[in-house]
Formats: sequence, structure tokens, C-alpha cells
Amino acid sequence: MKYSEIKFDCRFFRGDIPCKPNKLHGKICNTCDQYQPISRRILIIKLGAIGDVIRTTPLVVRYHKMFPNCHVSWITHTPEVVPSSIVDKVYKFDFKSVYALSHQHFDIAINLDKDIEACALLNDVHAKEKFGFGLKDGHAAAENPLAEHKFITGAFDSISRANTKNYLEEIFEICGLTFEREPYILDVDNKYLSVADPVLRAAQGKKIIGLNTGCGDRWLTRLWPEAYWVELIQILQMNGFFPLLLGGPAEDAMNKNYAKMTGAYYPGTFTLQEFIALSSRCDVVLTAVSMMMHIAIATRVPLVLFNNIFNPHEFELYDNGIMVQPATGCDCYFGNTCSRTHHCMLDIPVDSVYQAIVRLKDRKA
Repeated sequence: MKYSEIKFDCRFFRGDIPCKPNKLHGKICNTCDQYQPISRRILIIKLGAIGDVIRTTPLVVRYHKMFPNCHVSWITHTPEVVPSSIVDKVYKFDFKSVYALSHQHFDIAINLDKDIEACALLNDVHAKEKFGFGLKDGHAAAENPLAEHKFITGAFDSISRANTKNYLEEIFEICGLTFEREPYILDVDNKYLSVADPVLRAAQGKKIIGLNTGCGDRWLTRLWPEAYWVELIQILQMNGFFPLLLGGPAEDAMNKNYAKMTGAYYPGTFTLQEFIALSSRCDVVLTAVSMMMHIAIATRVPLVLFNNIFNPHEFELYDNGIMVQPATGCDCYFGNTCSRTHHCMLDIPVDSVYQAIVRLKDRKA
């Protein structure tokens, strides 16, 4: 085969190593029947947090619908949650990746983060169309008028409180699109599903209710009281459910304490991929706004969501979740300290949370 016969514009072409059709089936370019010319080259810059990376995946679903055979690249701090089923090339944010991307050409480049390094990368990338946030005079700036609404809501709390668009509507608008409830995509690796086997055996056929007891360390005002967790666990146990304590290293001591107090099952901590696989086996998940929320949405697990400090319009639950909020409201918008003597999370009663779980217990497909 001649060099001139190489299909450099094929979705499968790698250059540094053999492509998948060659590796699996011995195909070569001049006779290949799996050639797929790239329709668009698209770059997504979405570095973190993990939940935000997961909830950006519906955008890729739309682009695949608009441009069959498009080639999607994505740069992030957490490559393990970017779905390889719909993203062709995933870059971990480091000097090597930034240098490589700044020397490539794209049809569309999108940056949805306001971090200086993400904005600077959008400036440096060569693209026919750019959307989102670039860098100007040392600060984030709207790349074009489409990003102005999202920029303003992020800069002024009073305007953010009044916003009625969810996050997905906003990021689609940034790209000149209309959100049509495209789904989250998160690849659950089958090789990790076995981590749930001990849980399934212990549950003995009971509905598994995943209890994500923490809320991250940024906004601790979202924590539900310890006594409420204990009471909920006991009610679930008395009514034939199997409460499963979930969390990461930050919640380990707390979950061990809950397990000791109630006898609830606590399997310990896991790698991110294992945690995703385990969470996907739950029948219902209860969590604050966190990475767990996005994992549940992506894996189609019915969700009961605590919310107090965030705008409730922000979240798209795809008709598979119930949001529970304090009846007294919350005065600490995006706040990490409570301004009340009576914390608003005390005003989310155990019974209302339990009833939400009961309503969703048979919802999982």
C-alpha cells in the first residue's frame, strides 16, 4: 500500500499505532470496508468536577446525532468518567495534552469551565467555531454572546437565584443548540460489577437503597443530621428494605459509625470505577447534590435528592427522581456556613424522605 492511500480522515486512524479495524480484522486503508470519514472534529474542554464532567455528556450525544461520524476529543482531570463509547480521544489535563491540543485543528471547540487554564486553552486551540469561555485580560470571558447568560448567572448570586434554566439547557444554549433531554452517558465497566456481589448476597432479594451520607467538603451546609440518618435506616430496615451505606474516604468514619449504630451494611471504600459499578446496582439512591447524584442519573438509578443551598431549577432528573427540600427554605445560597440558629436541613423530615424512597422503589428499569 502507498502512503498516499492512507485514509488520514478516517475516524479509526491513529497514526502512532494500528487502528482498530487493522488490529482486529487485518484491514488496510486501500481495501478497507470500514472506512468512516470524519464529518466534524470536536473538542470539549471540561476539566472537573467529576459530576460536572458526567453531566456534560448529553452534549456529545447531540453532536453525534447532528454529525454522524464526528470525531470527539475531550480533555479533563478525570478521564475515567468520560465515556469511550461516544468519545474518540480522551486527554488527561497535563502539559503534554495541552501542548498536543494547541497544535491541532478542530471544527468546533467548546470550553464550559471558567478556570483560567481552561479558558487559556480555548484561546490557544485552532478551531473554526469556538463556544463557551475564553481568556481576556487575565479573567474568564464569554467567547461570544451565546455564553453571556451563563457567565452572568455565575457572577451574580441574585441573578442566579432567579434563573429558571437547568444546567443542560444552559450549556446547550452556549453551543447554539436547544436541549432535547439527551441522556447522560457513563460507561460501567462489566469487570467491576462483581464488587456488588457481596451486597447482593447480603440483600437476599430486598430492594437496595443506596445512602450516600456525605456531601463533599466544599459545602458542608448540605449535611443531613446524624439522628435523621439513623432513624431513616431503622425505618428502612423495619419495612423490608436493605439500606446500603455509600461514600468515599471522607465519609468512611461516619459510615462505620452508622453501621455500628444500626447494623446497616457498609462495604467500605472503592476506586471510582468500582464505586460507579456498585452504585449502579442500587434500586434507589438517596444523596445530596454531589458526584453520586450524577452517577445515579447516568446509570438510570431512581434518585431522591437533598437540596437546600442550590437553585432547584438547575437539576434535570429526567422524570426519574424526587427532590426533597426544607419547607422553611434556605438563606445560604451556595453558602458553606449556615446563617440560621436552626439549620434548614433539620426541616427535611425523615418521613418525607422515606415516602420519596417508597414512591421510587419500583421505578428502576
